Formats: sequence, C-alpha cells, structure tokens
Amino acid sequence: MLDNFDQTEKSTIHFFDHLKGQQFMAHHLSFKDILALGFMTFALFVGAGNIIFPPIVGLQSGENVWLAALGFLITAVGLPVITVVALAKVGGGIDALSTPIGRRAGLLLATICYLAVGPLFATPRTATVSFEVGIAPLTGEGAIPLLIYSLIYFSLVIGVSLYPGRLLDTIGHILAPLKIIAFSILGITAVLWPAGTSIPAIELYQKVPFSSGFINGYLTMDTLGALVFGIVIVNAARSRGVVSVGLLTRYTVLAGLIAGLGLTLLYLSLFKLGSSSGILTPDAQNGAVILHAYVQHTLGGLGSVFLAALIFIACIVTAIGLTCACAEFFSQYLPLSYRALVFILGIFSMLVSNLGLTHLIQISIPVLTAIYPPCIVLVVLSFTLRWWHNTTLIMAPVMLVSLLFGILDAIKASPFEQLLPTWLQHLPMVEQGLAWLLPSVLVFIGVGLLDRLYGSSDKVAVK
Repeated sequence: MLDNFDQTEKSTIHFFDHLKGQQFMAHHLSFKDILALGFMTFALFVGAGNIIFPPIVGLQSGENVWLAALGFLITAVGLPVITVVALAKVGGGIDALSTPIGRRAGLLLATICYLAVGPLFATPRTATVSFEVGIAPLTGEGAIPLLIYSLIYFSLVIGVSLYPGRLLDTIGHILAPLKIIAFSILGITAVLWPAGTSIPAIELYQKVPFSSGFINGYLTMDTLGALVFGIVIVNAARSRGVVSVGLLTRYTVLAGLIAGLGLTLLYLSLFKLGSSSGILTPDAQNGAVILHAYVQHTLGGLGSVFLAALIFIACIVTAIGLTCACAEFFSQYLPLSYRALVFILGIFSMLVSNLGLTHLIQISIPVLTAIYPPCIVLVVLSFTLRWWHNTTLIMAPVMLVSLLFGILDAIKASPFEQLLPTWLQHLPMVEQGLAWLLPSVLVFIGVGLLDRLYGSSDKVAVK
C-alpha cells in the first residue's frame, strides 16, 4: 500500500509539474513570434519619410556618402533603438518613463507627443505622402482624388486598428513581411544595379559630412515614433500571454534590435541608391524625385507601380501603429472606449490629411522641433536614474532647458524667425537646429554636481 501511495504521489507531482511546464511555456514567445515582433517593430518605424531622406543625403554627399551615412545612422537608428530599450524597462509607455518629472508634467509631455506624432501631423502625413508619391502622378493633385483616397485609406486603418490584439498577426505575420520583401527588392536592386556613379558632394557635405548626416537622421523624428510605439510593441507581446516584466523587457529589446538591424540595412541600400543616381537627377531637391527616377530607369514601366505599392504599405502600417498607440493611451484618461477613440482618431486624421502634404509639413516642423529635444533628454537620462539621489532634480531642469531652447529652434524654423533677438542667431550649433544641446549638457553637469554634494543618502528606487 505504501508503494502504491508513493507511486500515486509521484504521478501527482509529475502531473502538476507538467501543468507548470505548460504554463511556463505559454508565457514565452516562440522564435517565430519573436521574429514577427521584430518585423512588426521595423514595419511600424519605416514610413515614407524614412525612405525619402537617405537617397537625397546619398546624392548630395557624393564621395563622402559613407561618412554622412555614419552620422545619419547614429540618430536615425541608434536613438530609436535606445528609446525602445528605455520604454521596455518601464513597461512600454512614455507616461511611465516620465515619472521622475512629476505626474502632471509627464502626462502633459506624453499628451503633446501622442498628438503631434499621431492625429495632428504624422498619421495624416502618411496618407498625403502615399497619395502624392503613388496616386497623384496618375490622377493629378486635385482635392477630390485626395478626399476619395483618404476615405479608403483611413477606412482600412480603422478596420485593422479596431483589433489591437491581432496586430502581431495582421502586421507581424502579413503586412510586415510584405513590406520587408518590397524593401529587400528595392535594396538589392540598388546595390546590384546602380544607375551610375556619384557626383561631387555639395559644399555642405564637403565641409561637415558627418554632422550633416547626423542632423538629417535627427530630423527623421523616429525617436518620437519610438516613444509612441513602445506600448504597441509591449502589448503585442502581452497578447501572446507574456506577463513577466523581465520577459516583456527582453522581447521588446530583441524586437528593437531586429528593427534596428533592418533599418540599418535599408538605409545603407538607399544611400547607395541615391549616391549612384546623380546622372539621373543631379539637381533633385528631395528623395521622392530620386526614387521615381531610379525605379523607372532600372525597372521600366513597372517601376512606378512598384514604388506606389511600396510607399502605400510602408505608410499604412505606420498609420495603424500610430492609431493603435494613441487610442490605447487616451483611453486611459478619457471617458471613451478604445474602439470609439479609433474611429475618432481615424476620422480626424482623414480630415487633417486633406490639408495636403505641403501645409502639413509647414505646420509640423516647428512643433516637432520644439518637443523633440526634451524627449531625447528624457530617454538618455532614463538610463542614469540609479546614479542620483533626487531624480526630479536631475530630469526636470535639463528637460525644461532643452524645451526652452527647442522652442527657439522651432521659432527659427517658422515664419516668425525675424522676431528672435540677434544674439540668439549666434548661439552654438544654432544653424544645425541643435541650439538646445550645449545648454542642456551644462545644466545636466550643474544639477549633477548639486545632487552629489547636497543630495540625501537614500536613492530613489527605480523599478
């Protein structure tokens, strides 16, 4: 009887161990899902702007293309990946990341960031860019074609965004692979079949190729996009049953690294495309012109159709990600459901998109220029929180100074530039739109010394 009891006990223990093992496995992502999460992250990042910037830098930098590319990659790939890692540490939201500056200030920053990178500028711009690159050459740039296109475009965006739990399936397993295949075709074609040789670099890229590439990468605004997409990436992992904070962090970091590798390969191929296209469009003023000329030269009549499809997929995936992220964020603070917010954000973005690309860019550049510096400061300093006694003393002054000087950069990029005092025009790095950088570093050093000298011995706990 004792033997039977022992056998029964062993069987019971084995049964519960099996159940625990099944539960443990259910809380992990498969290799396929990890790849899908990385592909989804890559697809969310890459919009039309990311495709248009590198070719013009490649064309204008001439013989210094790879030095300019290095600067570009630091800000267009490095900063967004670091942002994803920072968000993974706090669970995926900018509101959690901004806790050290206080709940109200953090919520205000998060709201401005979500509105700017969402329904006010970036989401409508995905529709206008895809329309002007792919549809307008066929229909003309009239108001009616744009209205019809935007209605169809945002109907699709709303339809997919209503089911955020399926993003890993709809984007990670379907749309993202299509996007990656299309980019791979374009990238391989650019590397294997260059249109010609590079032309001499313009004066700016002859003098400061690295810093010029650095600034162009900074202007892609992908760090703001990363702040918004962080919660989408984390929730996509949660939709597969992952609840462990450690695992969520690990998978989000892996997704960011996969996306970073994809972005690097894409940008390098587009730099090559632009560098070899000088013979086709020596006086091109934007990357869209270069892309059109290259695909028509290399792929013939199918080139325009291919480019239109590529831009459409790139833009609509980004629009879906932005809509999901914004609806998820605002549903926490407004008496509206996620689904209701998806409809509101989608319809509002559709209306704004009908202003046209030129007007959207004119309005958005000053706003984004102002809010980008404090967001960079927030991300970078988030990795130093364990160093300080009082994290608010460190974060708040540096972010405030970066915001104030970012506003000066924004005014300089607006029609109100003449209102600025003359002495402000001579600040270090003001011509590059980085007037905020040196003051922010100096304030950081100052408050850091104060914290070390007068801070309490009890460090702020950082989860």
